Amino acid sequence: LGKKEQKSADKSVGNAIILSVASGIIMMLLFIFCRESILNIFGATENNKAYAIEYFNVIVIGIPFYVFSTAVGSIIRADGSPRFAMISTLIGCIINLIFDPVLIFGFRLGMLGAGLATIAGQIVSSVICLIYLFHPKTIKLSAKDFIPEFKMIGKFLLLGISSFLTQVSIVLIMGVMNNTLTHYGASSKYGADIPLAVFGIVMKVFQIAIAFCVGVAAGSQPIVGFNYGAGRTDRVKQLYRNIVIVEVSISLIFMVIFECFPVSIIKLFGSEGELYTEFAVHAFRYYLSTIILCCVIKATSIFLQSIGKPIMSLSISIIRDFVITPVMVITLACVLGVEGPLFAAPVADVITFILSVVFMKVTFRKLV
Repeated sequence: LGKKEQKSADKSVGNAIILSVASGIIMMLLFIFCRESILNIFGATENNKAYAIEYFNVIVIGIPFYVFSTAVGSIIRADGSPRFAMISTLIGCIINLIFDPVLIFGFRLGMLGAGLATIAGQIVSSVICLIYLFHPKTIKLSAKDFIPEFKMIGKFLLLGISSFLTQVSIVLIMGVMNNTLTHYGASSKYGADIPLAVFGIVMKVFQIAIAFCVGVAAGSQPIVGFNYGAGRTDRVKQLYRNIVIVEVSISLIFMVIFECFPVSIIKLFGSEGELYTEFAVHAFRYYLSTIILCCVIKATSIFLQSIGKPIMSLSISIIRDFVITPVMVITLACVLGVEGPLFAAPVADVITFILSVVFMKVTFRKLV
């Protein structure tokens, strides 16, 4: 890089770090002061609210560490060290996995132990990412790079809003689903707690699948952006095709698992009786039936973000996650009862996939 480009890159990294730290702290404080409202929004019932509060009080402390490690992890990948970024994440996950049974069962801390295990992994991951910043490959950070430039931060927010909405959408959907399932479940044979517990598990498993696919798309961003900036539109097109092939391959494996082995998956989280298993099987097979389309949609949104098309990227996220899915959850619940919302994601995926195809055709025509 030339001096001007190097200075701009360093300033961008410094501002990105400041933004991640500030946003993490703001979210932590917001969640602390709005705890009761948040739990009520997500459909906490009398039977599980005490457990939710116990977990919430601990997990909220890890928000700044999680946001920091996620942001710096992206910086590390862009700096040419994707393996280091992966290792930092894996170490945090391994610590979480080890500490979970030790604290929950060994020390009999229950939900408190689960929360402590989670934030322990987040803290370690953030420390590893921080260590990298002292010895980066191309970045040369100085104190002045951390002085906020609001024009630059505005650009970050515009380009990053699609990814932000992707994460927020999961929260929104869970909130709408939880309340709907609790309301309609109370008058069904399943009761209020079974649909609520099952959907929580479904979303956890869904997030694992999506994490793989988003990881592939996000990991390709520096390569896509570099080739787009260099005018190599032929490579940009081929990169998108390769991304879609990988996304379909990964999501196909997950779809087969979800459709063929839902009982085995649910048993990993415990067994609560025949009605519990029955609703879980329906939830996995219906709600996650179009996960292939969902992964391609997410990858397309991230790809469009990589080539400076934030409006298209944002439109995909908003239409699927903030318009179609919540509306279908409520509408289908009124028509089909407690199992109706399980079809909301497939309907949203089909409609948004068609929109994504249209956007990519328009984009490819312009990439000449």
